[in-house]
Parts: sequence; structure tokens; C-alpha cells
Amino acid sequence: MNQDQLSKVGAGRGFFAALDQSGGSTPKALAEYGIARDQYSSDAEMFDLVHAMRTRVVTSPAFDGSRVLAAILFEQTMDRDVDGMPTAQYLWERKTVVPFLKVDKGLAAEQDGVQLMKPIDILDELLDRAHQHQIFGTKMRSVINDASEAGVTAIVDQQFDYAAQIMAAGLIPILEPEVSIASPHKGHAEALLRDALHKHIEALPADATILLKLTIPTEVGLYAGIASDPRVLRVLALSGGYSRDEACALLARDPSLIASFSRALLAGLTASQTDEQFNAQLDASITQIFEASVVKQPGPA
Repeated sequence: MNQDQLSKVGAGRGFFAALDQSGGSTPKALAEYGIARDQYSSDAEMFDLVHAMRTRVVTSPAFDGSRVLAAILFEQTMDRDVDGMPTAQYLWERKTVVPFLKVDKGLAAEQDGVQLMKPIDILDELLDRAHQHQIFGTKMRSVINDASEAGVTAIVDQQFDYAAQIMAAGLIPILEPEVSIASPHKGHAEALLRDALHKHIEALPADATILLKLTIPTEVGLYAGIASDPRVLRVLALSGGYSRDEACALLARDPSLIASFSRALLAGLTASQTDEQFNAQLDASITQIFEASVVKQPGPA
């Protein structure tokens, strides 16, 4: 394991950039970037366009390791090059940004108020390739739609089962059991999630290392106890459909969290912008998210 990367992820001041939209979410990401569906006619063209977008982001002078600690990549992004270098190598050697890889294969149908991950049948092969690309860790997402104890238990069990396999392969897993911000019982679902996470973390070996990526909780500081556990390297906050302004305002109240934003990071960037306009918008977004991650405001009394 790269100790410089471990130190940066665990103690650095900044946030994670989530650049891991996959096949299902790529058309929406491109549409928000100003590229409509009628501008490409195949998946291959679609992925070429989204890689060009991501390349523009990571090669921007606004994007570097002084504020962006890590970037989460889609599998195809890992397999491609940026400026003549493999993407993960470019991120670390040129930008000092630690590379992670999204390894889940999407969501199963809802059951017991949650959506588990589809089986990751090729995980061992994917982890081998991640090592070859000098990837530091992984990320996997499932979704909690309602406060079902059975569903939350199933979600957390699955996340930790895969995390054990990932840690055994020498990589650091990010577990992402997202609570939907539209959940009718969001606060209750989050309390169930906290308790389930705590139970599993307590059962980990003392030398285990994981990260968590969680929806910004309704109760400020809900995950502070988990964040202080030495086996939890960091607790990341996802934007979850909040606007950047909303997500940053909520994040700034909670000193136990730093951002790992996707849509909220890329909002306002368009293909038609000049490089000067694009870089200025990206710099403003990064500044806002960085400050919400590291300059915390007092929470409600």
C-alpha cells in the first residue's frame, strides 16, 4: 500500500471527486454537460464523450491535490489514458490525487425498502486489474429508500461481505449505503444504518481500514462516533440529489464529514464553455466544496 496515499486520504484537507458515472447515469451526466442524446449514436460514442468531459475536468488547472484528495473512477475511465498516461497514474503523478475505482455493477430491484447491489461476479478479476493500474481503493453503492430494519441489515451485511474480499486483495474499500434524500423516514433510516454500521465495524479486526460514503444525515453529527473509530479512515458525504449550495450548507455544519460529490461538483460545466470559462466555473465549485469540507460552521443549538 502506498503510504503517501494512505496519509493523504486519511489526514489531508480536501474532498473526493466522484467521476464514476457508469452506463446508466452517463446520458444524464452528458445532458447536464450540454451534450444531448441525439449527438451520439452508440455506447462507444457516448463513453468517448464522457471520457473527454472527465479529461477536461482532471487536466484543468483548478483540479489538483491541493484541494482534491482523491477521485473515484468508472472502470472504463481507469482503462483509458489522460494526456498519454493511464488515468490513475496521471491523477497521482501529475495531480497528487489518489485514484479509487467504482466496482459495483448497479442496483437490484427494491426489496424490504432497499436496493442491494447486483452480484459483483467478476470482483476478483476487477481487483487484479485495479492493482495493475495502481488504484488505491474501491467504491460500491447500494440504496436505502425507507426505514426497514431488515432491509438496512441486508444492505450493510452485503457491503461488509464485499469489503472483506476487497481488503483481502490489499485495497481499501469505500462502502456507500446511500439513504435516499426522498425517503419518507430519512432520519429513522439513518439511525438504523448507524447502528448496523457500528455493529459491523466493532467486529472488524483492529488493523482493518475502510471508508464510508453516506448521505448527509438529518441529525448533525450522527456518524461522528463512527468517524472517530481508528478502523474508519474517513466518512465521506454524497450530494444525493441536493444542489451544490444545499449540499455544501448541510456539509459545513458537520465536522465528521468531508465531501465526495459527483453531480454537485460538475454542475455548471458545459461543453460549449471556453477553457477560461470552464476552468473558472470548476475552480469556483471546487473552492465551495473544499471550504464546506474543511471550514466547519457551528451546527444548530
